[in-house]
Amino acid sequence: MKEYLKRSIAAALVAMDIDPASADIQFEKPKIAEHGDLATNVAMTLARIAKKNPRQIAQDLVDRLELDSTKIAAVEIAGPGFINFRFATDHLYDGVSAILTEGDRYGATDAQAGKTVNVEWVSANPTGPLHAGHGRQVCIGETVCALLEWTGWKVTREYYFNNAGNQMQNLAITVRERYRALHGETEDEENLHYAGDYIREIAREISDAHGDAKMDAELDFFRSAGEKWCFAAIQKTLERLQVKHDIFFNEDSLYRDGKIDAVLNDLRAKGLAYEKDDAVWLKTTEFGADKDRVIVKSSGEPTYRLPDIAYHKDKILRGYDRIIDIFGADHIATIPDVLAAVRSFDLSTEHVDVIIHQMVSFVNEGETVKMSKRSGNVYSLDDLIEDVGSDAVRYFFIMRGASSHLEFDIRLAQEQSENNPVYYLQYAHARIASILRFAETEGMSAEGKAPLELLTHSSEIALIKELLQFGDIIQLAARTYDTQHLCTYLHGVATAFHKFYHDCRVVTEDKQLSAARIALCRATRQVLANGFSIIGIAAPESM
Repeated sequence: MKEYLKRSIAAALVAMDIDPASADIQFEKPKIAEHGDLATNVAMTLARIAKKNPRQIAQDLVDRLELDSTKIAAVEIAGPGFINFRFATDHLYDGVSAILTEGDRYGATDAQAGKTVNVEWVSANPTGPLHAGHGRQVCIGETVCALLEWTGWKVTREYYFNNAGNQMQNLAITVRERYRALHGETEDEENLHYAGDYIREIAREISDAHGDAKMDAELDFFRSAGEKWCFAAIQKTLERLQVKHDIFFNEDSLYRDGKIDAVLNDLRAKGLAYEKDDAVWLKTTEFGADKDRVIVKSSGEPTYRLPDIAYHKDKILRGYDRIIDIFGADHIATIPDVLAAVRSFDLSTEHVDVIIHQMVSFVNEGETVKMSKRSGNVYSLDDLIEDVGSDAVRYFFIMRGASSHLEFDIRLAQEQSENNPVYYLQYAHARIASILRFAETEGMSAEGKAPLELLTHSSEIALIKELLQFGDIIQLAARTYDTQHLCTYLHGVATAFHKFYHDCRVVTEDKQLSAARIALCRATRQVLANGFSIIGIAAPESM
């Protein structure tokens, strides 16, 4: 409906000799239902351009609108120049029919068909299992990918396999120390850079396979064994959350293929890299930064910025229409430097979007849960899945905007009540399934054409209007990469359904009315199920 109205308003503006491109045509649902179903303030945004009173612009626009009466029943001007639209009942009933006809593809669009997007996320160092804090990025990324696919994008899911650098060296040293200890050597505390129990498990697996034959093995052997074990653990955890990547890009390949050296040489040739204090510095002050940054330490080890520049250059040269990076807030300082350096190679970064998510904290029974790979107290993502289930993990991590700090209440996620937002949603779906089963036992089939025009109760109309927002919500969430929109919407659908169920008995002696209400139940179940499939939670038939 929003797209239909946007096209209609654009045509009216042309008739008014106003360029539609100069208008910011946006819609919102009025807070008060009596004010209509959709409202726009486009007349007020055009006041300066048209040099007229906003109410006069609104009147001129309304006078020129050509609207289908089966879609829009009334148009009203309110306040300083708002234009309110009221849906026609035919539009509502046609919408219910469309939900039932389109089924599990209702809400999907091919608006971005033919366009490619690369989404890179998770990309945790393979130095240990994913800790619970990683879960926020894991779940945001997969949901964003699903939203993009629902709007027509061809999505490539990518994991930057950060298997180079000092952290991998420390992993190797720690594994070797634990392995040698299994065969009688005294552990050197200075060589225990990671203290999780998983290090002991890696060492035991090496011992089981080789006995004491690897006591004098090169450090690369222990690094390879540790990397392989950690990455297998990461992939297994991701699979538990239905997350799979198409590409695993190895950081090591940037070194093997000479791309790191090539980037460094190009930066030097452009006068953007120089040596000082035995280190190599990137002249980020040329890009507007307050000071230059080290890209190669005095030890010869690159900082994160250098391989990130090479990696982003590589991704851009692959030719995607859009590139999306999802990072934690700890990366916020490096992103501008990396993209500015890439632009120095005469490459555009306008199609690179970066999602920054804030950190997450965990609370259980009022107590903060701490986690760290470098200590023995690791609260892993697997632990969290075991504690609350994969559905709660998927939902809780995306129910707040990425830019907001998230407090994950473990006790609430375990609760089997309407206070738990996941339970509340899934219970609505299960209740509908139960109603439909009961209708079958009463001889009322859920199939076939129903007299939807009998749905006139205010709770029925309110539920239908909620259902018909689904497509617009998907497009909004996909456009803004904000998963919270979908979570908030689904909660609204569940609330509207529970009110309808309280106010309107579904199976009654009136067979025709029952058929209409059964159809509405089916449409509601379909929208919930479609939304659940995007956010990655189950649609239970019973609870």
